[in-house]
Amino acid sequence: MMPADKLETLCEVNRRLRAALIRLQPERSSCANIRPQDFSAILDELLRAAECLRTVPAPVQAAVFAEQAADYRRNLESLKRFLPALQVRLLAEKSRLETAQSHVASAAEWADANQKIL
Repeated sequence: MMPADKLETLCEVNRRLRAALIRLQPERSSCANIRPQDFSAILDELLRAAECLRTVPAPVQAAVFAEQAADYRRNLESLKRFLPALQVRLLAEKSRLETAQSHVASAAEWADANQKIL
């Protein structure tokens, strides 16, 4: 990958990470809208950025590359703050769904028992 390509890739990674952070915010989406692919996409972007950051940029692009690297760091720090809160939301949603599933199973058992009585 050429240095210009790496700079473009890092810019794209930053755009996608910012979009993911916005899309996963609690006021923008419910937990039901969050898919495993969202986390896979974030991981893919982190791996792409790691590859870009392994090389030294061309001197002409060093300042722009440094700016994008700083932006990437801010995105990582945002993820670091955001992911624990997201985990709490997902665990609460899991608990809510398990409770609802238990209620449905109980209602089905009750209905089945009443059906046998009739």
